[in-house]
Amino acid sequence: MEKQAHYIKHIEIDALWGRLRIDWELRPDVNILSGINGMGKSTILRHSVDQLDRLSGKIRNGNTFGVHITFDDPEATYIPYDVIRSYDRPLPVGDFTTRVEDAIIRSELDWLLYQLQRRYLDYQVNVANRMIELLHSPDEEERIQATQLSRQKQRFQDLVDELFGYTGKTIDRKRNDIAFYQNGELLCPDKLSSGEKQMLVILLTVLVQDGKHTVLFMDEPEASLHIEWQQRLISMLRELNPNVQLIVSTHSPAVIMEGWLDAVTEVSDISTPIEA
Repeated sequence: MEKQAHYIKHIEIDALWGRLRIDWELRPDVNILSGINGMGKSTILRHSVDQLDRLSGKIRNGNTFGVHITFDDPEATYIPYDVIRSYDRPLPVGDFTTRVEDAIIRSELDWLLYQLQRRYLDYQVNVANRMIELLHSPDEEERIQATQLSRQKQRFQDLVDELFGYTGKTIDRKRNDIAFYQNGELLCPDKLSSGEKQMLVILLTVLVQDGKHTVLFMDEPEASLHIEWQQRLISMLRELNPNVQLIVSTHSPAVIMEGWLDAVTEVSDISTPIEA
């Protein structure tokens, strides 16, 4: 029987590049892997994600391909996870838009936003169904809870309006998908800047986790983001989903501001040379 973990407790890699052993004890909330370029930050995250990918998002405690992942609960058999990479590269497939209805998709961030739009619709349906169920409950406390279920979506919309307000963009709150108004003109997400797309992808990914225990891997998420956005990033994500475990690689000091210095781990602190 499958049992979900709350968070990843430990990551070990037997032989990073064949010369380093990685032994990383993780916190349940925020984990920031720091170090100069070439130290192995992205490689450690990639090995961890590849381990999850190999098993279609469900991973047993133990060793596969030299990667050991241990959960908080020894009896747990899997944990959901999301991955966000920071580079807005052109898609390698030519004329990709013909395969995704009428969406305009030119880059990896466009493709991520297209996928997230669908998850966003599912998220709203699930929230609405729970609200209906609670509103019909004879328990007054449950009926009160129903009115609170939409708060995370509203907070997400407020955050996006606040972040994008410097260019006059606001979310159209009457739509079920994500679109914006700017000076009276309707804008789809493909019209956003790379930094705005990046931030929207990050916030939307955490919102549609719907408050569940989930792991979010982010490889240098600060790329294209304003310094102020970098400073606020972790606190905003924790606000949208207090149950998300963040595993982040970065070399930006701004990301660890606002009280997250104690969540930083240097690659050199978790790596040991392998003796020949």
